[in-house]
Amino acid sequence: MSQADLISPLRFLTRLPQHLPRVPRMLRGLYYAGIRNREKQLSLAWALERAALLHGERPALLDETRRLTYNQFNAWANRLAWAFKAEGVRRGSVVAVILENRLELLAILAALSKLGAVGALVNTSQRGKVLAHSLNLVKPGCIVVGSELLNAFDDVAALLDKPDTPRHWIADQDCLQDTGNAPAGWGNLMQLARNQASENLPDSARVQMKDPCFLIYTSGTTGLPKASIMSHGKWIKAYGGFGHSGLTLNNQDLLYLTLPCYHNNAVTVCWSAALAGGAAIALRRKFSASAFWPDVQRYQATCFGYIGELCRYLLNQPECAAERNNSLRCMIGNGLRPSIWSEFKARFGIEQITEFYASSEGNIGFTNVFNFDNTVGFTPATYAIVRYDLDNDQAIRGKKGFLQKAKKGEPGLLICEISAKWPFDGYTDPAKSEAAILRNVFKQGDAWFNTGDLMRDIGCKHAQFVDRLGDTFRWKGENVSTTEVENVLGALPGVEDAVVYGVEIPGTNGRCGMAALRLSEGTQLNTHALAAHLEAELPEYAVPVFIRLISEVETTGTFKYKKADLKQTAYNPSAVAEALWVRLPGDKHFTALDHTLFSAINQQAYRF
Repeated sequence: MSQADLISPLRFLTRLPQHLPRVPRMLRGLYYAGIRNREKQLSLAWALERAALLHGERPALLDETRRLTYNQFNAWANRLAWAFKAEGVRRGSVVAVILENRLELLAILAALSKLGAVGALVNTSQRGKVLAHSLNLVKPGCIVVGSELLNAFDDVAALLDKPDTPRHWIADQDCLQDTGNAPAGWGNLMQLARNQASENLPDSARVQMKDPCFLIYTSGTTGLPKASIMSHGKWIKAYGGFGHSGLTLNNQDLLYLTLPCYHNNAVTVCWSAALAGGAAIALRRKFSASAFWPDVQRYQATCFGYIGELCRYLLNQPECAAERNNSLRCMIGNGLRPSIWSEFKARFGIEQITEFYASSEGNIGFTNVFNFDNTVGFTPATYAIVRYDLDNDQAIRGKKGFLQKAKKGEPGLLICEISAKWPFDGYTDPAKSEAAILRNVFKQGDAWFNTGDLMRDIGCKHAQFVDRLGDTFRWKGENVSTTEVENVLGALPGVEDAVVYGVEIPGTNGRCGMAALRLSEGTQLNTHALAAHLEAELPEYAVPVFIRLISEVETTGTFKYKKADLKQTAYNPSAVAEALWVRLPGDKHFTALDHTLFSAINQQAYRF
């Protein structure tokens, strides 16, 4: 950490005058972020209907071929809501939604919010048993699938606990005018909605902040995905914090969105920021570094949603004419590393970087409201950064049994007090929710949410992200569960033990996967079979980049793998006596890793 990153009271006060014009919006944002009454009738549906009332003829959603005003989008969502209601969807109903980024997805989620129903946002890269688990976990009363993912669903249909769950199909075409025929056994949701009423539903006014809005899947230490509850209250806090206090977009702005809509970064952070000011969203199916600047130019986008990896991809692209004098003035997201922060801001002329920190299941969020560099920003929440013993993987308690706060600038575990103002909605599984709570932290009877992340306090209620703890690491903008990957590797014949952990590659964000394998006696590793097995069983981002062999596995007294030494030696041939392999970018196979290739990777000759 640079000393320049520390924020003194004087430095903070000198920054305030430039933000004076934003004060009314910022105060409104603090109001929404601080609401304690969870029975208050505020929701995503309320925010959309308010935006339609205030900005009805302004653009709301765009893609390559379509442009919808707020009035048109709200009416479409209403027709879908009436159709869902006719099909028996009610407040609290869970509807699994499996669609890639397209306007239909946001319309469906808006429709469900109007009923107080819950959209379970399935990760579109999931396949096989993981996909079946995600669907069975939330026990949906209805499933909506896009035609682009119909094959993936069909592959797991026989594994569903309730194979007779009503299913609706969405054609991969202009569904506002859809006349396509649904496959046998499926209903065409857009056809059902076509003749429904366009007026707001009375149900919308009854949705409360305590009601679930989305179920967001997150990888955890137990291996398979967990479903965290995103309440309307947390969505409204984002609407206040990111929309009004953070970005302060208005109805002349357009936010370019390429992040997957099964992530909260897209459906909560970016969407709430747009709705708060009546801004438009231009939605793209998948991120493309080469198409990014032409798209920004075509839409005249003023803002975009990012993750750190996306920013690195853009920096690695050769300069192009479209990036010069571009229309972007701000961006919102997380994971922009200090090592590229200034370079990115300078090259592309970005005035405002609204970096934030939050988690789908947590009760705390930071937002870079005051536009300082190299920080996740400010939070009004009651939080603490406490000392953490990395070797024993636990927070340090003093003689009286209470946790100890870290000093300013010292890395520690971020925790947030659980209270009426900052509730913890947790997971669908109560046992997993309880496991995320620290009790008797600073006094008997108190309860704090354990974020599992290392942060450092840099002053004036601002923080800087340091690292993630536990058995989850982040790669390609996704959380990867080491246990899930270990289970997949353990199913390969000849593999006795598989230890998976994250390692850093120079010039990249996050950590990629590395696996240390102990083979059965007499077994030779078939790297081609290994690569094929991993590709069939795991999403692309979860496939380990590096493989090594080990003769024995160290475990703790509770039989947990000891990974510290493995992480330290990583994939360095000088530190690892056993064989090493690497899966180079674009390859579907593993290549033997020697000193020459190791040097090339360290010199960033490959773009992982």
